[in-house]
Amino acid sequence: MRRHPIIVVFLSLFLMAFQALAAEAGTARGALFKVTGHGHTLHLYGTMHVGRADFYPLEPRIRAAVAAAPTLALEIDMKGDPAAVEAAVQQHGMFPPGSPGYAGLAPERRARIEGALRKQGLDPAAVAQFKPWMLVTMLAVFDTVKLGYDPTLGVDDHLATLARKGKTRIAELETMQYQAALLNRLPIDAQWRLLEEALEDMASGRQLRETREMLEAYERADREAQEGLMQRVESDDSLTGKFTREILLDERNGPMADKVAALLAREDKAVVAVGLLHLLGQRGLPELLRKRGIKVERVY
Repeated sequence: MRRHPIIVVFLSLFLMAFQALAAEAGTARGALFKVTGHGHTLHLYGTMHVGRADFYPLEPRIRAAVAAAPTLALEIDMKGDPAAVEAAVQQHGMFPPGSPGYAGLAPERRARIEGALRKQGLDPAAVAQFKPWMLVTMLAVFDTVKLGYDPTLGVDDHLATLARKGKTRIAELETMQYQAALLNRLPIDAQWRLLEEALEDMASGRQLRETREMLEAYERADREAQEGLMQRVESDDSLTGKFTREILLDERNGPMADKVAALLAREDKAVVAVGLLHLLGQRGLPELLRKRGIKVERVY
């Protein structure tokens, strides 16, 4: 049956209007907490360091919170000081001149690693100056790109852009130097094993599958799925699991919680935005703040 032209036009206009309203409304993603203490409140928001164009605009509550905030606190502001980022990568992420690097590996092990890198689209010669932890980080980003996400559209960077458009000051909870030094803490042989684990997980499809699950849990603001992912991290006894749990999360969460508590005592209506995993589990920021006598309510 042929549709009447007027009906087609009406339906098209209705769909366009609905899409515009949906874009303006924004979708709740990640996790949002309201933190109260010292007569002040702040919002604690879980982010992803990658994104997609359809993530934006963010949902109204977080946009309004950033617009009203005297301070937006991020893990680091990637656009704050490019020279500091470059210096940290140079110092902690690259083999120093004279270091054997890949040449120091046993021939069979080196061949295995280089073959696995080629399968993931990396030329071993082109990345030979990078330490293994840097390659693990790069490979993790590659998986998000395979799933349709863009590192240049990260939620943290978007929030920083919103802050710069208004009068919101941007503060850093950490520095690039600190983060790079932390990632480089593992002895070099453990770093090689970390890279081998990552390459094995990529070859089996496990890393891509778990990356997809994490991103989908973020996109749906799915509390149950997020907590399930965190339980998996807490029970993972692989080198990657222990490093993620003990160094990347637990060791950083305590100092972060101290800085969030100090910000709450100092200012009203601040916004703190950090990677989603920092907000989950019994050792996440919300629980650490509660242990400091601060009221924390989950909004979504």
